[in-house]
Amino acid sequence: MIDDFKDKKLVPLWNKIEQGERLTLDDGLVLFHSNDLISLGKMAQRVQQRMSGDAVYFAVNQKIEPSNICALACRFCNFSTKEGQAGAYDMEIEEIIGKIAPDIGEVHITGALHPYRPWEYYLDMVRRIKKHVPQADIKAFTAIEIDYFHKKFRLPVKSILQQLKEAGLSALPGGGAEVFSERLRRLLFPRKIGAATWLRIHAAAHRLGIPTNATLLYGHVETYAERLTHMLRLREVQDQTGGFLTFIPLAFQPGSTGIKPRPEYTSAVDDLKTIAVARLMLDNFPHIKAYWVMLTEEVAAAALNFGADDLDGTVGGEKIAHDAGATSPMELAKERLIKIIHEAGKIPVERDGCYHPLDIHREKVIGKIPYLNSVPFYNYFEKGSFKMLPVVPRWMGLLSLKDKISAGIFSLMDYLGQEDRLAMLDFCIACRADVQSVLLFSRKKWPDLDSGKIGITDDTATSVQLLRVLLKHKYGLQPQLVRMPGPVCAGRDYAAVLLIGDEALKRKKFGLPGFNKVYDLATEWYEWQNLPFVFALWAQNKSLAAKDKVALHRQIDQALRAEELHPSSLSTLHGGRIGLTPRETRDYLAGFTFRLGEQERQAIAVFRRLVASLDPPGGEGRAVPAPVRHSREGRDGAKK
Repeated sequence: MIDDFKDKKLVPLWNKIEQGERLTLDDGLVLFHSNDLISLGKMAQRVQQRMSGDAVYFAVNQKIEPSNICALACRFCNFSTKEGQAGAYDMEIEEIIGKIAPDIGEVHITGALHPYRPWEYYLDMVRRIKKHVPQADIKAFTAIEIDYFHKKFRLPVKSILQQLKEAGLSALPGGGAEVFSERLRRLLFPRKIGAATWLRIHAAAHRLGIPTNATLLYGHVETYAERLTHMLRLREVQDQTGGFLTFIPLAFQPGSTGIKPRPEYTSAVDDLKTIAVARLMLDNFPHIKAYWVMLTEEVAAAALNFGADDLDGTVGGEKIAHDAGATSPMELAKERLIKIIHEAGKIPVERDGCYHPLDIHREKVIGKIPYLNSVPFYNYFEKGSFKMLPVVPRWMGLLSLKDKISAGIFSLMDYLGQEDRLAMLDFCIACRADVQSVLLFSRKKWPDLDSGKIGITDDTATSVQLLRVLLKHKYGLQPQLVRMPGPVCAGRDYAAVLLIGDEALKRKKFGLPGFNKVYDLATEWYEWQNLPFVFALWAQNKSLAAKDKVALHRQIDQALRAEELHPSSLSTLHGGRIGLTPRETRDYLAGFTFRLGEQERQAIAVFRRLVASLDPPGGEGRAVPAPVRHSREGRDGAKK
């Protein structure tokens, strides 16, 4: 790829990325100052492909802005006004409820800092919306609003967030970040919170299991260095908490603010460059959003080839950006979003507020577990007529139930539960003794866990059942097991926490504060049964065309043989992103068996019998994985 770069200054930066090194502020300046937009886009697109494959996410969502009467008056805001002025409005909760469609997937709430509404108004708003649309995620209240509640109602930030979560809040939007520059804060929004407060509130939300978005308002009077400093500060917090879902660059809409950037509106080149640079700099953010409301539909569509993997959603009811002069249509229909994504050659993935896929609007999709232990299957995999969707084990099983996945590496439990529709192939992810990436981080020894509560990562389908088997049949214990939606750092209130995949690997190396005991579940199984454990296996939908079945089996076999003969550097790169050295990555992958043998088949039969003897989840036993939340529509919202 680098042979095609017109700007040769990009070559050493791409080499750094390929070697797993992080880009610095100076590297970011090189990217912003480059005129080789096509090469910059190729770099970002390659990184995006490795992170989210062919997927482009969108949501069916609705924006609610309860009032524009605001205690502040920021220079760049055309939305807020004062009580009694022309255009001022203030909605009661009944009016808000009346605006929400019954089948909506996400309700997104942001607005002005109201001067006299009581705290109970906001809690009641969230409660009643959740009751009205129980299937919907509620993403509400920017960090600026949370800080305002904290000061106005004299409540600790943690208490505010906890009360909102208990009322039904799912996530925080990322609005109000603007640019993390004290110079710009004094110049443009001196009464608003600064970077330190914004970041502290988001980190507090992450610790409570509330994921959040992050934004950057660019294209006014900020410098490239200020944009990059903003990104780097976000990257640092994400390293600590892992709670950010997506980054949304918001193109400034000058409206009648009196702020005169040059040019008056950001250019398409600047928009695409900012998205591409964000994808390259924010290596720990899972998603980058092209917010079509501010970019326009055309630029957002182009951004899908510049590192963006999310188009936001239908965004009914958005006013803030349009009051500032955004030229996009007020609402983009679901069918139009799907068409845009199809035209970009991608998979339209309808999602919920935490980027779990709810529906896939494309045929012949292969599910890819996005963990290091599955990488050897894909380094040399030729997709052919298939498209690739990275998806964690539990959610791949749910998509298969809807006949949305043609084939993939399925969690063993999902395969066992869907043998009527899935045909097993000869490939698996299994190990003897240490697996290193299915770990119980505990404050206590096994016997002392009987009276405790164990937090379970939301991603697992099989490892949670392995844990239940070990607890009941090996140790005679039945503690309560509870799903942990949201960031891992929210697990501090549990006696133990079950993590899987890359997160478990990373925490094994760097630790999980407060949990000084680490139990490898594969080791526990092997010492007990003297058998390997099969965590996942390749399977294909029985309805897949015969020629596709033959082609897929051949492609998997060829890819695995190629990896065995010539290990790809992509595995080392993936391991480096977790924090593993090349040697640690090689040693980790060497512990796996990727082809089903007789012992693996025997282990599956033994595990099947043991699982069958367990109390059903939610039954009489105390080991209760939280129920799966079934929501018909996808979600996420406007002014992020």
